This record gives sequence, structure tokens and C-alpha cells, in this order.
Amino acid sequence: MIKEKLFGDLPREVKVLVGASFFVAVGFGIVVPAIPLFTKSFGVNNSAVGLIVSTFAIARFSSGLISGRLVDKFGERPIFATGIFLVSFFTFLCALAQSYSQLLIFRTAGGIGSSMFSVAAGSIIMRSVSDDMRGRAQSIYNGAFLVGGIAGPAIGGLLTGISLRAPFFAYAIFLLCAGTVGFFFLSPGKREVTTKDTSGDNMKISEALKIVPYRTALALTFVTSWILFGLRSSIIPLFVTEELHSSASVVGLGFTLAALFQGTLLLSAGALSDRRGRRFALIIGTSVVLVGALTLVFAIHPWMYLASMCVMGLGGAFLSTTPANIVGDVIRGKSGQVIALFQMAGDAGMIVGPITVGFLSDVFSFRTAFLVSAVVFSFSIILAFRLPETRKSHIQKISPHQYGEG
Repeated sequence: MIKEKLFGDLPREVKVLVGASFFVAVGFGIVVPAIPLFTKSFGVNNSAVGLIVSTFAIARFSSGLISGRLVDKFGERPIFATGIFLVSFFTFLCALAQSYSQLLIFRTAGGIGSSMFSVAAGSIIMRSVSDDMRGRAQSIYNGAFLVGGIAGPAIGGLLTGISLRAPFFAYAIFLLCAGTVGFFFLSPGKREVTTKDTSGDNMKISEALKIVPYRTALALTFVTSWILFGLRSSIIPLFVTEELHSSASVVGLGFTLAALFQGTLLLSAGALSDRRGRRFALIIGTSVVLVGALTLVFAIHPWMYLASMCVMGLGGAFLSTTPANIVGDVIRGKSGQVIALFQMAGDAGMIVGPITVGFLSDVFSFRTAFLVSAVVFSFSIILAFRLPETRKSHIQKISPHQYGEG
């Protein structure tokens, strides 16, 4: 009954991706708190820690358009499964790394596989549902990540206390499970997804960049990735252990609370995006996340860190789905490269963010890094207020004067 109410008339592909993403999320949640601490064990500074996080995104960014072409040529299923298996293999090698340089190489290589499976998954989600259900589909898909992510950081904190390598072994195993689910249960073939759009041709990047909402989605996913992924995955664990003098378990608790609060609101945020519009959802999400980011600037006790993570989790419920909904609203056809460019914008945030905040925390302080990040993110509120509505608008129905060009 609950399953029927949750998925309703969503296509089979969405259900399969939800199952696969759960395994990815548990593993990812386990390894995220361990990455900065494991990297620090090689005697490097905060900038080097930020580089470990960024190089994974650099590899995703560099291979994004290639992944989009592979999806267009071979279909979502084989690219999805192959990508996850690659990340699993290189994560296993990360667990065996004996030096910082080895960890850097293996972590970077894993980013290529991550690009493949994330572009394939994004293509399926965006093309398999109509825009009046897209927010719900994105929310359920991301919700699977969060359900797995709720337990993941707490488990990761415990495993980190036993061994800094243990979370990487666990992540490799969960990825192997996710790849297996995708390979055997996603429909085979190049055109396994039946889209509502019957135009037949794929949108080109040059076309997409002429559309204001698409450009807005690129900017929003860049700053969101900087805050919600880059910042949290690089210096926040170090801030908690070094500045607030707390433990890895508290770091894991903060990540778990963020996932829990985000998951609690996620389905409602997706439904609100479908019902009230993408602009309305973005205004709420950007405002709430900014409050959470500013809280970190003044945090002097672990409970303030935990409060900040809770607030950012609430805002993240809106921001984790709405930019993707915007892209899904305006693309046509398979458009793997257009989807890839959108995900590359998020990767760019994970490249620039960790390196920038790592440098600022080394040269100035953690709080300076948090403040600069908050200032950068504040521009997202302006973009949200200026966004034209995109629901029930496919690209062939959009006139140039409505969304602007150039």
C-alpha cells in the first residue's frame, strides 16, 4: 500500500533507480566523513584535503560530455552499471592506498565512473516522467539517497574509529550491489525510456544555453554543490575535530541529522515544486540554506554545528531536486550532453569550493572560509527571484521572447 502510494504511476525505471541509489547512498554516507580524516593521516594540510575532494569532481567534470555521448549512443543501462562498477573498483584501491599520491590517483579515477552512472541516471529520471510528476520523481530518487545516507554517516563514524580504511571497503561493497541492481533490472536497449516528448531530435548545448532557466539551473547547481557537497565534504569535518575539539562520531551525527531533516521534507518539497512552481521552491531553499551556512560562521560549540547541519538539510530538500526539475522541463529528446553539462556545473562547484575553502582555512581561518562560501551562495537567492516558471513548458513550446536569448 505504501509502495503503491509512493510510486503511483511512475515508470519502472524510476523504481529500479531508487533501489540502486539506496545502495550508493549508504556507501557514500559511510565514506564521506572518513575522506578528510584518512587524507590527513598522510600528513598533508587542509588544501591537500580539499584537493582530494575536488579531483573526484574534476574527473567527473572532464568526462561529463563524453559520458553524455556514451548515453546517447549505447543507452542508459550499460553506462549506468559500468560507471558504478568502476567507482567500486577504484574505491577498493583507495582503501589500499599507501600514500597521498596513490589516494589522489585512485579517488580521481573513480570520478570517471561516477560521471557515467550519474549522467545515465539523470537522463532516465528527466526523460521518463512528465513535468507534472517530475518533482515527485526527483524527490523519491533523491530520497533513496537520503534514506541510505541517514545511516551511512553514523556507520562511517563508527568504522572510522576502528580503521580509517574500513569505510572505503564498505563503500566498494555497496557500490557493487548498486551496479548489480542496475545491470539486471533496468530495461535493456538504447531507448529503454519512453518520454512524453515525441519531437525525435536531441537538444544541442548551444540551444540549451540560450534558455534563461537552463542557465539559471547551471548557476544554482554550481553554488549548491559548493555548499552542500564541497564544503561539507572537505573542511567541515576538520572544523569539528580541530576547532570545536569534538570527535569523528559527532561529525557523523551532523551528517546524519542533515540527511534526516532533508529526507523528512524531501517529498513535500518535490510536491510543492510541482504544485507551486520551481521559482517558489527555490526561493525557500536558497534562503534556508544561507541561514545554515551563516550559522557555521559563528559556531563555537558542537551543538551549533549540529544546528547548522539540520538547517542546511531542510533547505537542501528544495535545492537537491528543483534545478534538475528545471532542466527536465526545458529539454527535449535524449539530450545526454545537455544533461551532462548540467551535472558538470555541479561538479565545478565541487572543484572550486573545496580548493577555495581549503586555501582560505589554511591562510586565514575556518570561519573566513565559511563566510566567503555564504557570500557566494547568497547570489542564488537573486537567481531564484528572477527565475521564470518552467512547469508544463517543453522547449518546442517556448518562444525566445519568453525566456530570453544570448
